Amino acid sequence: MLLKSTSMKGWGLLVGSVLLFLSFAASIVLGYTDVNLMDVYQAFFNFQQTNDHIIIRDVRLPRAIIAVCVGSSLAMSGVLMQALTRNPLASPGIFGINAGASMFVVIAVSFAAGLSMQSLTWVSFVGAAVAAIIVYAIGAAGREGLTPVRLTLAGAAIAALFSSLTQGFLVMNEKALDEVLFWLAGSVQGRSLDYLLPVLPYFIFAWIGSLLIARHINLLMMGEEVATGLGQKTAWIKAAAGLLIIALAGGAVAVAGPIGFIGIVVPHFARSLVGHDHRWVVPYSALLGAILLLFADISARYIIMPEEVPVGVMTAIIGTPFFVYIARKGLKGS
Repeated sequence: MLLKSTSMKGWGLLVGSVLLFLSFAASIVLGYTDVNLMDVYQAFFNFQQTNDHIIIRDVRLPRAIIAVCVGSSLAMSGVLMQALTRNPLASPGIFGINAGASMFVVIAVSFAAGLSMQSLTWVSFVGAAVAAIIVYAIGAAGREGLTPVRLTLAGAAIAALFSSLTQGFLVMNEKALDEVLFWLAGSVQGRSLDYLLPVLPYFIFAWIGSLLIARHINLLMMGEEVATGLGQKTAWIKAAAGLLIIALAGGAVAVAGPIGFIGIVVPHFARSLVGHDHRWVVPYSALLGAILLLFADISARYIIMPEEVPVGVMTAIIGTPFFVYIARKGLKGS
C-alpha cells in the first residue's frame, strides 16, 4: 500500500511510532521471567531491588534500547547503501563491514587475551570502519572513479578476503572460536548500556546526517550527470554517504555483532509504503528496522526456552523469505 499524500505519510510515521512503543514495551515484559506492566511501573518509580525489578532495569531495558538503536541504524545504512551503489540487494555486507569487524575481533581475541567485551566492541567498530574505507578507496580508484559496479565488486572481494582470514584465525585458535562464536552470530542478549554509550554519539551524528542528506540522495538517484548539471557536488555527497554508512553499520556491528537482512529487507518495505523519496524512506526505515529487530529479539527468547537463539539467526529466518521474494520478483519498483 503506497501512501501518496504528505498527510498520510505523516500519519504513517505516527502509527509506526506507536507500534515501536508497543514493541519496546513488549520487549521489556516478555521473556523467560514473567513480569507485567505493573512490575515495570514499580521498577522505575518504586524500585525495591527484587529479582523482577533488577531484570527489568538492568537486563531488559538496556536490551530493548540497544535493539532499537541497532535495528534503526542497520536499516538506515541499508537505504544509503542501496542508493549509493544503486544495488537493491545492498547491505552492510557489501562493504565488507561485517567481515571486517569480525576479523578484527577474532585477531584481538587471538593475540590479546583477556580483553573486556567493551574493548572488543571498539575493536569491532574500528574493523568495520577500516573495511568500509578500504572498499571505498578501491572502488574510487582508477580513471572511471567511483561507480556502483566497482563499489559492489570491491565490497564483495574485501568481504570474501576478510571472511577467509577470519576462518583461518579461528582454525588456528579454538579458544578464540569459543569466545566470539556467540558474537559472530549477532545478538543483543547480555549487552549493557556500557557497550552502547561509546558508540551512541556516532549513531546520533549518523541519524541526523542521514535525514539531512536524504534530499541530496534523491537528486543523486536521478543520475550523476543530472545531479552535476543541477549544481550538486556528487563526489562530496557520495563521500558523506560513505561516512554515514560506516557510522551506522559499523556502530551496529560493534555493539551487537553482524546481524543480517535488516539492511536489505527493510528499505524495500519502506519504499513500498512511501515511494522513492528518501526524505520519507529514511525515517520509515529507521522505525521499521527498530520494530523488526525488537520482534526478532522477542521471538528469539521463545524458540528454545530457557535458552535463547541469537537474534542474528532470527533475522535470517524472518528476512530470508522476503529476500527470496524480492529476488524472484526482479526487485520491481526498487
